[in-house]
Amino acid sequence: MARSLTADDTFAFVTQGYDFGRHVWIRAQSRAARAVPLRLLFENALLVRGEAAVQLFYDESEMRRYGAMPAIVQETLFGHGSVHSLDGADHRHRKSTFLELAYDGDQVSRLLPHLEREWQVELDAWLAGGDRSAYDAAVGALGRAVMRWAGLPGTAAAKTRWAARLAQLVDGFGVPYSPEFLLAWCNRIWSDRHARLLIEAVREGALEAEPGTALFEWAWHRGLDDELLSSRLAGIELQNVLRPAIAVARFVAFAAKELHDRPEWRERIAAETAERGRLTEGPLASAFAQETRRTAPFVPMLPARAKVDVEFGGECAAAGDRLLLDILGTDTDEQSWERAGEFDPERFISIDDWEAITAFVPQGGGHPTTGHRCPGEKITIAGLAAAVAVISDPRLSIAHGGLEVNRRRLPTKPASGVRVRAGSAGTCPIH
Repeated sequence: MARSLTADDTFAFVTQGYDFGRHVWIRAQSRAARAVPLRLLFENALLVRGEAAVQLFYDESEMRRYGAMPAIVQETLFGHGSVHSLDGADHRHRKSTFLELAYDGDQVSRLLPHLEREWQVELDAWLAGGDRSAYDAAVGALGRAVMRWAGLPGTAAAKTRWAARLAQLVDGFGVPYSPEFLLAWCNRIWSDRHARLLIEAVREGALEAEPGTALFEWAWHRGLDDELLSSRLAGIELQNVLRPAIAVARFVAFAAKELHDRPEWRERIAAETAERGRLTEGPLASAFAQETRRTAPFVPMLPARAKVDVEFGGECAAAGDRLLLDILGTDTDEQSWERAGEFDPERFISIDDWEAITAFVPQGGGHPTTGHRCPGEKITIAGLAAAVAVISDPRLSIAHGGLEVNRRRLPTKPASGVRVRAGSAGTCPIH
């Protein structure tokens, strides 16, 4: 396919958001196409999808991450110098700490009681007459749980407030045309300073941090040069443990929307939760969480840059060109999934090794220990499954309104955050 030297797709991406990939694939004039050339930010790029595309995208001999993410996103969302911009030995060394903190089974098990406690707090608040949306409740519950688990000091209220700041940072990074982006920058500055002061307090002995917690490990993390990270950068990486767990609130809102539309699944999950006597790790709730992640990924695509000239799907990308992995298009690829367009949690029941599903990339692909796959997926699933169990409680109802999704906005969620309250499911559809 000839690549236009004049047409640029940046405006189309901004205006189409999550539907951008679908519109680009129409150009290929083949439902089986695996690659389509385009221009983004006035540079040549190649949009790719499917299992083979995932393998290419995470092949470090052919792709690099440094310089791939637009700076306006990298600096706002991840922070300057974070692990997300590294490659090779530097990336593997820095990421090893994330793996020890978030991917290790014992660490995930240590988080579960905190999730149980904080989601019970939100459930009790709803039953007492509270009307927080599923999204807002998740920001609070997930934020307090992960901060306690990470060893951070402070009251529950203080943790909830910082969680709200980190959630807004996520909410605003993708809308540089909006005042929300400026607010995200303000929250970035505040959070960087707060995290830096925590790191410095630990190093100075003014704050005790327990070994094995995120606060301790990042305070004393050393680079390949055996030097401590600067307190600023250590604080940024501490946030890169906290913020993704809080961003799971977006998945919670989508899960609540799907539960609203599927009362039969609410009944099944409620029965499972009652039988197990706890909110975490229910197999049905976990399967529902996985299907939510498949159909409502956080971002529509991820960028890399080609180290060398590559050919894929009959198209070519020159060294230095961007390669864009179509996350949504891969997670719903008809060549990779049966009934790809259907929401069906049954597909994940009894599947323990979801990382072995190459085309399942809601939070990146490859293997966490060798590639760029998010090491926090286990935490994501644990927190999201607990939320699914809570929202399935038969004493709660999910409001009918505010469930529409603006697919042009990045990132997005149901408009109301999905309103939840005590009462029967037959509440007034206007309220």
